[in-house]
Amino acid sequence: MTPNPTELEILKLLWKSQPRTAKDIHEHLSLKYGWSYSSTRKTLERMGTKGILSVGTQGHKKIFTANLEKIPTLAKCMRDFAANVLELDEPLPITMFADSRLIGKDEIDELDELLQQLAKEEKEK
Repeated sequence: MTPNPTELEILKLLWKSQPRTAKDIHEHLSLKYGWSYSSTRKTLERMGTKGILSVGTQGHKKIFTANLEKIPTLAKCMRDFAANVLELDEPLPITMFADSRLIGKDEIDELDELLQQLAKEEKEK
């Protein structure tokens, strides 16, 4: 499953620190999207229904945890971008991600391996 841009933004927050409350997620999203709290809650509920997030409780608050793993999800997003937007058959060069604030140096090798695998699968279709 490839998340849409808004879902990816929420996942990025959760991959950095989880679980998070709807209020915490909303504080980050409202700065970027200018959303109302109800829009954030609806998006989180939809992501829970799709299986992208797990919804739990902590006291009286709902808390959210990512169900999608970071590196495989990012690899899929990058492969889709390379193939569908840039019309590339080969994976994006891994050096592009060296200064990423989201991808750690310890995750680069895993990402490279997944990008190579996805490109190979795409060619076999």
